[in-house]
Amino acid sequence: MIYFEDLAVGQTARFGNYHVTREEVIAFAERYDPQPFHLSDEAAAATHFGRLAASGWHSCAMTMAMIVENLRTSRQAGLGSPGVDELRWLKPVYPGDTLSCETEIIETRRSRSRPEMGSYRSRMIVRNQHGEPVLSFVSIALIATRPAGAAGA
Repeated sequence: MIYFEDLAVGQTARFGNYHVTREEVIAFAERYDPQPFHLSDEAAAATHFGRLAASGWHSCAMTMAMIVENLRTSRQAGLGSPGVDELRWLKPVYPGDTLSCETEIIETRRSRSRPEMGSYRSRMIVRNQHGEPVLSFVSIALIATRPAGAAGA
């Protein structure tokens, strides 16, 4: 298990492999962001997108799916998140794209009031299959401290 004590500023990770499908882009947009350029090839062609594009919020949801899978496989003692800072949609995400994540820890902080947890901030960059950044944000995550008697990572 990875605990707060195992994290260090400058630590990096790469993970994820999310293939974006046309069906998923349209289904998400129909339910959560029904703007024409997320629903119709014809409407999208008349915009700066040039073709059907995923909602930025859908891009965030796909990123979250990759993050949760990484936390599960890395066995991190995560406790959720109080939010994100500096969210930017840098480039459209299109059906057929494959997304992946890069993250770097930029700050760690042990809780003064809750000794069983700490937090860390990490800069997340999501890239498409061409290595182009499509999304970025600073994540704030809560993580358990190592319980007494637990072995190190």
